[in-house]
Amino acid sequence: MVLLPNHLDKDKYTEVNLYFQDEARFGMMNHLGKYLTASGVKPIVTYQHVFKTTYLYGSYSPINGDSFVWEVGCMNSAIFEAYLKEFSLHKPDECKIVVIDNAGFHSTKNIVVPDNIYLLNIPPYNPELNPCEQVWQYIKNRFKNQRFETMESLKEWLNNIVKDMKEETIKSITGNHHYLTAFNTAFYI
Repeated sequence: MVLLPNHLDKDKYTEVNLYFQDEARFGMMNHLGKYLTASGVKPIVTYQHVFKTTYLYGSYSPINGDSFVWEVGCMNSAIFEAYLKEFSLHKPDECKIVVIDNAGFHSTKNIVVPDNIYLLNIPPYNPELNPCEQVWQYIKNRFKNQRFETMESLKEWLNNIVKDMKEETIKSITGNHHYLTAFNTAFYI
């Protein structure tokens, strides 16, 4: 059995789940990708150079494919704390073990972490240990060669792609046998 901190009494919750959390920036500047064209034909892609951005905060579970995503205008400790509060209300009877990176605003010294969330840090400078990076890559691969006239159209596109991600897709992207085995062994699943 896993020894959780005292405030995370496993018997108090109906389930325990593992999530990986990260943030990603999306903007109105084009990201050009490859196009398939006839030999010798140069593809034509509309391009814009606009520095307006938005961020996605996301938590993804490799265990059951569950996700919780917020779209916000910036990244800081106050928004991270608000995100955790809202995330705790998503399935409130679930104990959430959330793996985070070492971003400066993830510092838990001055923020309130909800009772049903336990934060674990990955080692510094190891983004490859966070499967959220693959989720962002999945989204950014579909983002290439897109051009958005307004921030509202970009936000709508992001909302649709996040909403359309099925649990099986999330599990296939984030599933890593090391994490799954450790979690299943620890919680006797």
